[in-house]
Amino acid sequence: MSNNQESIIKQLTQKPWEPAQAKVDNLHEGKTFNLHVGKLGLRYIMVVSTIMFCLFIVTYSDRMVYPDWQRMPEPALLWINTFILFISSFVFVRIQLASKKNQFKKIKRELLVIGFLAFVFLIGQLLVWQNMVNAGYYVSGSPANAYFYLFTALHGLHLLGGLIYWIITLRKVWNTNDIVIRKAKHTIELCAIYWHFLLAVWIVLFGLMLFS
Repeated sequence: MSNNQESIIKQLTQKPWEPAQAKVDNLHEGKTFNLHVGKLGLRYIMVVSTIMFCLFIVTYSDRMVYPDWQRMPEPALLWINTFILFISSFVFVRIQLASKKNQFKKIKRELLVIGFLAFVFLIGQLLVWQNMVNAGYYVSGSPANAYFYLFTALHGLHLLGGLIYWIITLRKVWNTNDIVIRKAKHTIELCAIYWHFLLAVWIVLFGLMLFS
């Protein structure tokens, strides 16, 4: 293998997000794209989730033009759940501001509020499903029913994933070690970004089901 081929392979296998590679790249004029591993992973999750939801939305739009499409009623509880997500996102804005001011006692209280609201939202979704089933709107009843349960289930699963990260964030903030607490600032930022993302996704899905 020639030196040129070895050089090309070496460049292709570089990992610019790793700290060691970042130091090497920074010696050159281009500088590196030095992104925290956690933030890089979150962006990957958000991009993949966005693509997945976009594909489902496209199929939803294509399917609803057929004659057998029967629109489902919008349960009032969905509006309440939407309001809960707005409140959660607002609380996370308060948490981000408190994090910048090192107000960790306030962050602890606000994170508990986030957890409470998240569980209320999930319970609300279960109640919505129960009410819809009791009213005769089964998954197999029509394509519109199937998409409704699919969209709400996928969003609920993403929220459960957010709760896992919320637990990790809460444990770090609750630590009595000041060094660990200050490192939790980055975790708080990632958790907040993901929560805002969940709100944005829900607004799109809810609007689609509401006006289609």
